[in-house]
Amino acid sequence: MRVTVLGVNGMTGRAVAAEFAGAGWQVLGTGRDPARFPAELRASGVGFVRSDRNDPAELGTVLGRGADVVVDCLCYTAGQAGQLLRCADDFDSAVVLSSKAVYRDDLGRHSNSVEPPRFDGPVTEQQPVLEPDYSGEYASRTGYGPNKVAAERTLLDSGRPISILRPSRIHGPGAARPREWHVLKRLLDGRTRIPLAHGGRTGNHPTASVNLARLARVCAEQPGQRILNAADPGQPDAREIVLAIAAACHRPVEVVGLAEQASAEFGWSPWASWPPYFLDTAAATALGYRPVGSYRQTVRPVVEELCGFSVDRQARLTADSDFPDRFDYAVDDAALGTVQGVP
Repeated sequence: MRVTVLGVNGMTGRAVAAEFAGAGWQVLGTGRDPARFPAELRASGVGFVRSDRNDPAELGTVLGRGADVVVDCLCYTAGQAGQLLRCADDFDSAVVLSSKAVYRDDLGRHSNSVEPPRFDGPVTEQQPVLEPDYSGEYASRTGYGPNKVAAERTLLDSGRPISILRPSRIHGPGAARPREWHVLKRLLDGRTRIPLAHGGRTGNHPTASVNLARLARVCAEQPGQRILNAADPGQPDAREIVLAIAAACHRPVEVVGLAEQASAEFGWSPWASWPPYFLDTAAATALGYRPVGSYRQTVRPVVEELCGFSVDRQARLTADSDFPDRFDYAVDDAALGTVQGVP
């Protein structure tokens, strides 16, 4: 069986390639920079071809080689979905990554809106989604989810056997901006107490790249048209996540849960969504999917990778973070002071 992975150099693509290769598939990965192709994938027999996913001619050439399955890690817009479909005669089925950013609550709030969404419980695949945006302008808080919806509809309207996966907060080795660094840097800097909003009960469901890759293979082995949520087992809240990261790097930590009335600037984390935002993964389980591991198990390779970086590279992680100001420990100290009764 042959699979082509579009975007093999990224965090998700490398996990997908490794999953299929480990199951005995013949794997071909694509990317724009051969220098970024992971050596461990090459050693495991995964092939690589330089190809730009956004260049229709290059995409057509690589897919023209033929494959049983294509896993597209780089489809963000209806236009990109259309590019894939124009090559559909060259593969039997596809697995395409979408996002939980497509979901909306009853008031239209979503994961990227200023005010967070409120759901009655874990979100199922039947939850309403945002109105589609066919403009292709996806690189913004307001454009990302609607463009993903447009891509999904374009793919499903084709009638082709395409599985669409909706992950949340993907984590894994090779992440460009690993969310775990928010916690790990504090621990490496000797911070032993980490304040968390809402008593540490906030949550934004993480998805390990290896779990997402496993679900992609389950879908590839059972071709069909479907939409599935993809997330780590259980409902790990911010407190559980901090404790898991600390355990992975063998550092002591005390999670300090802040009161509900604490200042909004206190106790932030990448998993600080309130109310918590979790996904229901029963449909994936019904298909036969079984996760590789829990968040606590799957975060260990991420932490080990980050701990192994040079001091300079770790400094770049901080500077390139989506929230570089969050590494100002004066805010943490102020939050901890409120718990200790210090004004």
